Amino acid sequence: MIMTTLMCAVMSVVLYSVHRSAGREVQGLDQWAAGLLALAPSIWLYKLYGILPDPVIVPIANGVVLWGLGRTMLGTQMLLGRRPSWLLFHAGWAGGASLLCWFAAISSFPLRIAVFSAVAFAFYAVQIAAVLRYGARHFSSYFFTGLLALQALPVLVRGVMALTADLSTVDLQKGSALATVYLAVSNMMSLLLAVGFLMMAMRRLQTVLERRSTHDPLTNVLNRRGFGACYDAQLALLRREGRPLALMHIDLDHFKKINDRHGHSTGDQVLVHAAGAIRYAVRECDYVARFGGEEFVVLLPDSTLKAAAGAAERIQNMLRELRGAHLPAYTASIGIACQYSSHESLDNLLARADVALYRAKANGRNRVELDDDPCSMEWCSVA
Repeated sequence: MIMTTLMCAVMSVVLYSVHRSAGREVQGLDQWAAGLLALAPSIWLYKLYGILPDPVIVPIANGVVLWGLGRTMLGTQMLLGRRPSWLLFHAGWAGGASLLCWFAAISSFPLRIAVFSAVAFAFYAVQIAAVLRYGARHFSSYFFTGLLALQALPVLVRGVMALTADLSTVDLQKGSALATVYLAVSNMMSLLLAVGFLMMAMRRLQTVLERRSTHDPLTNVLNRRGFGACYDAQLALLRREGRPLALMHIDLDHFKKINDRHGHSTGDQVLVHAAGAIRYAVRECDYVARFGGEEFVVLLPDSTLKAAAGAAERIQNMLRELRGAHLPAYTASIGIACQYSSHESLDNLLARADVALYRAKANGRNRVELDDDPCSMEWCSVA
């Protein structure tokens, strides 16, 4: 009991420390820390059985445990990005404590066990369902789900046996085989579940950090590093299957004037809007990246110059149609090049798209220009 109490308290501090470090990127750690902190002293509350009247100690001791278990349920839901079940949480621990107080007053021991087991099992079941449906397909999720199931099973068995079997088998004070297993599993699982949840949280944090390294934080599209990785994957397909690659270089026209006239905050909103419009106009398999400032690049796998030109026209239409009244009017110039050789580098492909972009700028902006390289035209001009 002493070791379980200390370990619950220590894990609570560990989870809260990770919560403070991870911030809003990884939710639910604070809820689990609060839950473990409640479970730590709850073990000692059961030692007051027989000292305080049952209608007093029963709802207090069991209510604290249910409150702690409910907090862990909320934490798991929040980690998975789901809306926490606050109604179930409050109904579970407060309603359960109230029923336990009543059944203790009328000396109904089987119903006390059944109510506690039902609420605790519900909290575990909600977590299992959430992880199975929304959790990452990763070892940490499977491990945590297995631990939850291993914890929920004795709780369910004890609740059913309280209504159907000899009460001495479910009374934790009697030292029966079931009671011994139940106590051993509960004490061990309270720590293992915290470790399992921390593993899931670390996996989530790893995913967040990986995304940060490959995505632009303002517009949420790819950055140069992320775009380079996607390009390498498509270049491999070009080498194996001969699929063409089209690339757009997009530059917002007179963006500096927008910043000077409306402020950088409005300029950021324009960039976010432009990124959203570009993503909306292209296919799901296309890759959109921000290369800095007001410049965007789009990689279109298995696309010809003709198809890319059509996508560029859709982008320009979307910039007008999705803008709304809260943003200043703006346009974009677009240059398009097509990769015709697997030996060509990304830098050279970008340079050819840049040439087309500069031509669009020189010809009056708000227009689309195609790379005029003869090999590119021959390879990618047919649909």
